[in-house]
Amino acid sequence: MTVENSIRLLAGTLIILSLLMYYFVSPYWLLLTAFVGLNLFQSSFTGICPAEKIIKKVFFSKKAA
Repeated sequence: MTVENSIRLLAGTLIILSLLMYYFVSPYWLLLTAFVGLNLFQSSFTGICPAEKIIKKVFFSKKAA
């Protein structure tokens, strides 16, 4: 899986999770949906994505032996 696919998977999962939490727990969970959307929006213009840096560091930093 590529970094780009990992970002899409993370964003989609967070949006679905926040919508479920909105429905079952509290409407304030829509703020997470808004945060994910705003982050995707700003990263399309700036090219800076904090989630990308974290995913690269955690999952793609392993060096081949």
